[in-house]
Formats: sequence, C-alpha cells, structure tokens
Amino acid sequence: MDNIRIQTVCGFGCGSSLFLRMKMEEVLKENNVEATVFCGDVGTCLSQPCDAIFISEELLSRIEGRAKITVVPIKNFMDKNEVATKTMEFVNNFNKK
Repeated sequence: MDNIRIQTVCGFGCGSSLFLRMKMEEVLKENNVEATVFCGDVGTCLSQPCDAIFISEELLSRIEGRAKITVVPIKNFMDKNEVATKTMEFVNNFNKK
C-alpha cells in the first residue's frame, strides 16, 4: 500500500482544518491505517502534493472543478461518524487502485 497523503483544508489552514486533521488521525489509528494528514488553506491547497483534499462544503466551490485529485466535502467537522465514513471510504477506494 502506498503512503496516503491527505490534506485537510479551511479558510486559513490553522483552525478547523487542524480540528479535522486530529479527527481523521483518530479514525485512521482506530482502523490501523497509516497516512500522512496535514493542514492547508483554501488559497494554496491545490498546489500541495496530496492524494485527497477534505474540505468544508462551504469552501468547496472555491476549488471545485480545478482539483486533479479527489476532493471530499465535509458537512460537519464535529460529526465523527461523517468524518469516519468519508475517510474510510476514501482509504478503501485508494487501496483498490
């Protein structure tokens, strides 16, 4: 399995993206998945090498149609079930490549 690189994105790259990163790392650890998760901001996220961008639904329109990688919108960063479901769905599809 390749090392998965996931970027969590918010407006400035240091608030809600950090919260989402910590939730995702928790989910990945619980499922014994190794991945690199890092924070980014909406203005520069498309220039960062990664396999997926997890972003709020509110910011999705700022990068939609321009990303050449998987973009996963998250409705509620605090909903661990949503974060877990979307994270593991991406990981499982990534591993099928």
